[in-house]
Amino acid sequence: MRGVNLLSYIFVLLAVTSLIGCSSPPAPAATQTPASYSDPFAYCAAVGTMDVPDARYVGPELPETVISGVKKALGMPDDVPAEVLQQGTFWRCMNGQVYACFVGANLPCQAQANTDRTPTDAENEFCQQNPNADVIPMVVTGHESVYEWHCSNDQPEIVRQFAQPDERGFLSHIWYQITPN
Repeated sequence: MRGVNLLSYIFVLLAVTSLIGCSSPPAPAATQTPASYSDPFAYCAAVGTMDVPDARYVGPELPETVISGVKKALGMPDDVPAEVLQQGTFWRCMNGQVYACFVGANLPCQAQANTDRTPTDAENEFCQQNPNADVIPMVVTGHESVYEWHCSNDQPEIVRQFAQPDERGFLSHIWYQITPN
């Protein structure tokens, strides 16, 4: 009789543990290595939108295809040395596409567009010193501004909006979509 009770006890214990979810621990999940990309076009297609390439991009910091794409977008002659472009070109991904910007003459490639309509202290000071200036220079307004400013009497005023930010907030007119060669 004692063997039957022990067997019944084991059977009941197994039934209860299966009902309350006691079981052996789950097998460890297989770890996946994140994909890495050496081609900027494959990378952007995979990540979608990225303002600065992350660790998944393992190619050259400034790929040759981006340099040649910037030359083409800016209408530069082929004999412009790559070194000139390497020191001032930035690239990023937007909507799965490669975009690039060349700083050239003080273009703010890495800065967000300034859409603030409130005059800055520098603009106010400029207009105090130049009360009827037709233009407040970008050295005063900042190259990130999307507005052209002037002074009306001694007050800064917006003349017009000359640039649009893209969906990521960068100046859209200085970033070019780059296509594979």
